[in-house]
Amino acid sequence: MLTINHKVKEIHHCQPGNIPEFVLSSTEPMILKNFGSNWPAVIAGKTSPQLAADYLRKFYTNAPITAYYGEPKNNGRVFYNENMTGFNFNSSKANLNQVLDKLLEHVNDPQPPTMYVGSTEINHCLPGYNEENNASIDHLKPLTSIWLGNKSKIAAHFDFPNNLACCVVGSRKFTLFPPEQLENLYVGPMEFSPGGQEISLVDFDHPDFVKYPKFKQALASAQVAELDAGDALFLPSMWWHHVESLTAFNVLVTHWWRDSPAFMGRPNNALMLAMLSLKDLPLAQRKAWQAQFNYYIFEHDQEDFSHIPTAAQGRLSKPLDELLAKQIRADLLNKLKR
Repeated sequence: MLTINHKVKEIHHCQPGNIPEFVLSSTEPMILKNFGSNWPAVIAGKTSPQLAADYLRKFYTNAPITAYYGEPKNNGRVFYNENMTGFNFNSSKANLNQVLDKLLEHVNDPQPPTMYVGSTEINHCLPGYNEENNASIDHLKPLTSIWLGNKSKIAAHFDFPNNLACCVVGSRKFTLFPPEQLENLYVGPMEFSPGGQEISLVDFDHPDFVKYPKFKQALASAQVAELDAGDALFLPSMWWHHVESLTAFNVLVTHWWRDSPAFMGRPNNALMLAMLSLKDLPLAQRKAWQAQFNYYIFEHDQEDFSHIPTAAQGRLSKPLDELLAKQIRADLLNKLKR
């Protein structure tokens, strides 16, 4: 088992259901204790798994959901198979009522099969749930999703949006790493991963420090967040997180939002294009392009372009507006077709 000395900062005495503004602007993760303690879903879950399941059923529209099933021998780990030609679980479309029935059937098993429903858009699947269990961040226009299942271990990964993750039923443990620890996490394939996002290949229960020696450096920067029902975790954009569900029936609700307009697109698109155009250049040329990226993108200040008349700055203007974004995208698409 991992030994991590740093705990995520906890915020107490905040008003239930309201997230302080200083949290939303933070670049560090924070736990909001008892954030949803008065939500009906939390109250039902603290009574029993059966009541929690019944509470969810009353909102369910019978829309198909994607459910994942792993053998008991996996001990809850959602991962690749042994030779990384596939995964150690099966997925299928299912009815949520059937999933809830199966979870309740195995709730007392000492080593149950892993059952897991991930990232299901809640307003589509459970309309009305948000009105009764509201995180009061509607002004951010978040994508709100439900995750439920029994004991499971989701490998460390990152998400581009900010996230307010609310532990509604059961308890969870997040192991967090700042974005710069990427090189120490031994990340697997980009285009082939259990959840669609690249993951760390390190087994957090049994880390192999011979095979993954730099993981010790990652652990030095790691933080642990332990959430009980009603707690919420603010997880800033791009932080790596390993998520462990600790109880036989658990529910998590996430709220994802981005700090930039949607017309700017997803940054990983730029990464894919850089792989196409830059990754295999000679080192000297990659270094030259690194200087270009630092100047124009990563370290730029608007004063860098003050020698250019404002009317002539074009795509160097700040901030980028939607019209200019469309022009850049059209120009790029034309060039990619050649």
